[in-house]
Amino acid sequence: MPALAARKLDPSPDLVLPPDGRQSPTALRLQRGVRRLFSEMGCATLPEFSLVNGRRADVIALCGAGRLTIVEIKSSVADFRADRKWPDYRDFCDRFFFAIPDSVPESLIPEECGLIVADAFGAGIVREAPEHALSGARRKAVTLRFAHSAARLLHALADPGAVREGAL
Repeated sequence: MPALAARKLDPSPDLVLPPDGRQSPTALRLQRGVRRLFSEMGCATLPEFSLVNGRRADVIALCGAGRLTIVEIKSSVADFRADRKWPDYRDFCDRFFFAIPDSVPESLIPEECGLIVADAFGAGIVREAPEHALSGARRKAVTLRFAHSAARLLHALADPGAVREGAL
């Protein structure tokens, strides 16, 4: 045991998880701006959050009183038109937003969804998302999944060699 106590880990000052490679450079910039916005609002966020229905939310935010918000990022008109899975996210959040760059027309986004305009440095809510409160059981399940995902990400940052490839 003394040998272990004497040995010190050398933590890197630049702990950054690499992107998972599924997002375009534009989507990654929008993701950063969206996450900054929610951080300023006092929320914790996770990118690329897997849901039990097999979908993956671009960003999920856990805010005060346990409110869950999902943000679907659309980097272009073609990206929006090619993807019609967004209604599948509503069962896993209290609010649902689209986030777009200012080059995508706001009129493209359905009125029943919130709207965020973002870039790499920040974002702003253009239209609030309607509230549709989750049931207690679903809220608990999603919140626990959020906690486990966040813990795995922290573990990967602190000890990258201990986390299996693709396990996040």
